[in-house]
Amino acid sequence: MTPFGARLRALRSERGVTLKQLAAELQVSAAYLSALEHGKRGAPSAGLVHQVNEFFGLIWDAAEDLAGLARLSHPRVTVNTAGMTPEQTALANRLAQSIHRLEPETVAALHALLDSTTRQPKPRLRRAAGTER
Repeated sequence: MTPFGARLRALRSERGVTLKQLAAELQVSAAYLSALEHGKRGAPSAGLVHQVNEFFGLIWDAAEDLAGLARLSHPRVTVNTAGMTPEQTALANRLAQSIHRLEPETVAALHALLDSTTRQPKPRLRRAAGTER
């Protein structure tokens, strides 16, 4: 299951909406939505994410969170390690081979580690206003 699929299923469950009902509203097949929820289809298009946000009335942070989950929902990930160090390539291969055995706590710790090392972009409003130096 992908992050988007898990959130979509939770939204449907919370609101009492069936796959068939949601599919009819979004003008897609119930089989397609089921495949999205189970991680058997690739990340949904931005248009479909927008439709889901509208259907469930998600705005602002909730809508952006769902869009972010969609961007992280490719069920088949490829890592190009060309030009990286041997250590980075080895890490990518080890992760691919053992990710299915990691405990949820370990996965959360890896997310936290990656979050702490990722450079955060400066707020766009400051850049657009020309107030950053």
